[in-house]
Amino acid sequence: MYQYDQYDQMMVDQRVAQFRDQTRRYLAGELTEDQFRPLRLANGLYIQLHAPMLRIAVPYGMMSTKQVRKIADVARRYDKGFVHFTTRTNFQLNWPKLEDCPEILAELATVQMHAIQTSGNDIRNTTTDQLAGVNNEEVEDPRPWAEIIRQWSTFHPEFAYLPRKFKIAIIGSKTDRAATKLHDIGLHLVKNHDGEIGFEVLVGGGLGRTPVIGEQIRAFLEKEDLLSYLEAILRVYNRLGRRDNKYKARIKITVREHGINHIRELVEAEWVHIRQQLRLDEKEIDRVKAFFTGPDYDTQAAADTSFAEKLTADEAFARWVKQNTVEHKIAGYHSVYVSLKKPGLAPGDITSEQLEAVADLADEYSLGEVRSTHTQNLLLADVKQADLYDLWQKLNAQELATPNINTLTDIICCPGLDYCGLANATSIPLSKQIAERFDDLDYLYDLGDIKIKFSGCMNGCAHQSVGHIGILGVDKKGEEWYQFTLGGSAEADASLGERLGKAIPKEEVVDTVAHLLDAYVELRHQDESFLATVRRLGVDPFKERVYADN
Repeated sequence: MYQYDQYDQMMVDQRVAQFRDQTRRYLAGELTEDQFRPLRLANGLYIQLHAPMLRIAVPYGMMSTKQVRKIADVARRYDKGFVHFTTRTNFQLNWPKLEDCPEILAELATVQMHAIQTSGNDIRNTTTDQLAGVNNEEVEDPRPWAEIIRQWSTFHPEFAYLPRKFKIAIIGSKTDRAATKLHDIGLHLVKNHDGEIGFEVLVGGGLGRTPVIGEQIRAFLEKEDLLSYLEAILRVYNRLGRRDNKYKARIKITVREHGINHIRELVEAEWVHIRQQLRLDEKEIDRVKAFFTGPDYDTQAAADTSFAEKLTADEAFARWVKQNTVEHKIAGYHSVYVSLKKPGLAPGDITSEQLEAVADLADEYSLGEVRSTHTQNLLLADVKQADLYDLWQKLNAQELATPNINTLTDIICCPGLDYCGLANATSIPLSKQIAERFDDLDYLYDLGDIKIKFSGCMNGCAHQSVGHIGILGVDKKGEEWYQFTLGGSAEADASLGERLGKAIPKEEVVDTVAHLLDAYVELRHQDESFLATVRRLGVDPFKERVYADN
């Protein structure tokens, strides 16, 4: 992973000192709330329902064990002993004291972490595939390109105050594990007809109040032109974006209002003027790529026989391997999901003690690296198959081995009314109830891949618009109700879910999920997934089941 040089560290340290003084002046009454607001947002600090919330960047989801231990320590000393991982692979502290936030950032800066541009109308943390660099189908590892974008976008003076927040995601595989089509800019590493590797560029995706699937703006972009083309897109958006209405300020609305063809013309015209100024040379590309070279893998790892023996002997272990591990590009290795979705707990939350245990396990079994994922879980990317049994037992002892990855209970969930001042309804308690109601593993595995995404308001932080089952909290005269959508997808076949019908009262949400599952089991063809069944039949058969008694 990338390591700060003296200039990186200096900039982060200077920002901490600057924010410390800004916070002191605010608490002393020298800055008004309106004056302090853009300053705290520039440093990842929100004022939530009950307390401040501090969001820390995890660039492309990669953390060293030193960083993980520092996160655990900070959460224990300055918060309530847990952190929450988000769909942008960042983490959040939900209960820090305002006066402690500069000190938290100072401590995180000692392990090369910061909160810069994790909020506000700027370019946010660039995300990628959690299996980047370790999966077989990759055209090229996207992480160096995410790092190049990070270095270009952080502190970019022209884009510090965009019309609205701006999100970029990049993948190197056909399988989309980063929801690239739902981003302001989505980048796909691809090969052209001559076998050269470059980028397909998508623009104008986004969720929230107006969900939109991104459109292709360029089929192939040469690598050296990446930053200049991104800059051209941002410049056009910066000029045209609707600053008069925050609900229409995202680039998805700009693209919709002007049309993709006109936006393409404007971007290409802008690009002509800046292309030569921002060309990436091979020296710079190679410099960044050097931070992401593969480790020295054990070439004899595949020769181990104990793994196969334990799979046969222990059914619970075999179930966990099938559900929570992925084959690695190197024979004899697996990537292991650390499930943060144990039924009865808030999705995406992990305690300080568990984080320290994960760091120890990563040092012992996975080359000292931990990754956060778009699905609010963690990943140990490089585990020998001979070590899987011991790792499983130790994860199980920490309640981090629930074998439910890509099942109904692997729910993506926002904080909702438990924490967020913007929320209309609770999400965490109902997500817990769903997970507890459908905790039978045999039943879960029979259902197959079903993605529930649960948001407490129209901002859609949990991406309910693209859930196989999407649940959205709404307010009706002070009461919590929930709208359901079916048939969404955030993957390569990205689609928006279709609304099921009228909103459901809070006490009927879990039963509604049960009705949907019952209908699926009855209506599916053999081996047909939930998403395929909904796409084949539409929502009407499910609607009839849910509203049968109304």
